[in-house]
Amino acid sequence: MLSRYAMAGSLLLAVGLVSACSQGGTLADAQGASICKSIVDNKEAGLPGAQATWNKAKLDGSMPAYCEVTATLSPVEGSAITVVYRLPEKWNGKMLGFGGGGWAGNITLEAATEGLLGGYATAQTDGGQPSTDVFQNAWVSEDPIKATDFSWRAVHEMTVSGKKLLATYYGRPHDRALFQGCSTGGRMALMEAQRFPQDYDGIISGAPVYTLQTQTSSVMRNNIFRDEAALNEEATRAVHDSVMAACDKLDGVEDGLIDDPRQCDWDPRVLACSSGGATDDGEVCLSNAQQHALRTAYRGLHARDGSYAMLPLSRGGELGWRLFIATDGSGKEFSNGGGIAGIAPLLWGDDQPDLAQLSGDDVIRARESAFAAMYEADDPDLAPFFERGGKLLMWHGENDPGPSPVATIDYAERVQAMVPDMAEGSLRLFLAPGVEHCRGGPGPDRMGLLAALDAWLETGEAPDRLVATKDDGSITRPICAWPQIAHYKGQGDVNDPANYECGPRE
Repeated sequence: MLSRYAMAGSLLLAVGLVSACSQGGTLADAQGASICKSIVDNKEAGLPGAQATWNKAKLDGSMPAYCEVTATLSPVEGSAITVVYRLPEKWNGKMLGFGGGGWAGNITLEAATEGLLGGYATAQTDGGQPSTDVFQNAWVSEDPIKATDFSWRAVHEMTVSGKKLLATYYGRPHDRALFQGCSTGGRMALMEAQRFPQDYDGIISGAPVYTLQTQTSSVMRNNIFRDEAALNEEATRAVHDSVMAACDKLDGVEDGLIDDPRQCDWDPRVLACSSGGATDDGEVCLSNAQQHALRTAYRGLHARDGSYAMLPLSRGGELGWRLFIATDGSGKEFSNGGGIAGIAPLLWGDDQPDLAQLSGDDVIRARESAFAAMYEADDPDLAPFFERGGKLLMWHGENDPGPSPVATIDYAERVQAMVPDMAEGSLRLFLAPGVEHCRGGPGPDRMGLLAALDAWLETGEAPDRLVATKDDGSITRPICAWPQIAHYKGQGDVNDPANYECGPRE
């Protein structure tokens, strides 16, 4: 039988073999390469001009054998959306789409590796523009086609074409489609649920930059720490240590994490002095300007319509702020205000504000722009997605210095308020203590999200608790679905999830 397939030039026979191998067989690399190459000439695959490469499995088991298909989609004139599909030899019958980060897509093998190892056929896109510089985004204002592609069109087109390719390559339709993204990928995830509820059966949205309040918050945070309000590394460390001394034990475990930062009422006045610096005994102290900046950072700033112009930061996350905030007073950090300068022409037109003096009214104008209507993914009406059985798993790190967990909580609660009956069984939000933006920080940032979503779809039972760890195994904690929180029972190993129970927040 194998010799017959080896000699066959028919794609139909080749596809039949791949289908059989997806159920546990092994495909010789010569045959795999032949089948992989032939898919680009098959009109049913719907990817004219595509390129395909067969990749052998790694002997150490770190990568399975797979066919990589790269193509350019042009749904409208001027659009050039790069898509990359990686089709494993042993397919589990599911497609897994990925989102990007910052102002870029993501077509890297690194992003697809976990999915490929799990047998998923993966789908990725550059978002309609090739740059991988996540915060150099002048192209958004310069090219309306690219702006539209990146805002919502690229992921949808990637998904539709991917499903067609899978059906052709494997000889049968996919069983289920999942999507996973964090940051900008989290925004793309919500956009799919809102605009294209038929695209995915299950969606993971992490730390979603779903609102331009993320960008305006970045600018305004830089502004509040200017001049006398600046914090050097020594002062930032002193603030963090004082916060932890006051609030780390509130959850019953002294572990360098504040499980619920909103319950911590630490005030910078405890480090007050007339001028920021060191006291006579060498202790760091804070000036009035520094204290005011910190209070503002923790509280956030509202526009006149009651919405946030600057979202709050969490107490306990101070050591990670410099990743996204110019706490040194320079007004400059690597994200350049979340890339807001590149999109400023679309937000304010000819009436540009001084970003160093950005006001709540400026934020309102930005969010009323045509670009915001296209880019923001803040529609809470997920009824169409939920009605067809869609599941949405959201998560956010409590120490995130970029998009705020407060915004993610707000979105989840608006969905619950709009479609309460459906949201009860179709939406879950998890907040990860001590975790920064998508990963990192002192908290456990590996939560088995994909496995949890897949099990939810398989069994119909929504996850009410996840077990999170760090890569080095130094910490393990259960994370309960919002609004509940994990409570330590008071005895036993604090790294044993069995010693915690989910319950109401205080």
